[in-house]
Amino acid sequence: MQDYAARFADLLESIASKVRAMTVDRIAGGIRLAGLGILGVSLGLTALIFLLWAIFGALEIPLTTAGAFAVVGALFIGAGSYLWIKRTSQK
Repeated sequence: MQDYAARFADLLESIASKVRAMTVDRIAGGIRLAGLGILGVSLGLTALIFLLWAIFGALEIPLTTAGAFAVVGALFIGAGSYLWIKRTSQK
């Protein structure tokens, strides 16, 4: 009778480990990947914001604030025009 109890306990343990491998282990990897992705995107956007802020500050020194805004505005208008031309030429 003790042999049946040990075999039944081993069976339950193997079933539990198979279920855990098919559900929890897969989801744990996905959650870890999603967390690292959110962290990476947050750090990347922060770095981009500080880079743009530094470029604007470097432009502000020789050109004053109005000149720096003019240069940044001209860059945005140029980029928007380029994207608009690419959009209309693909039709």
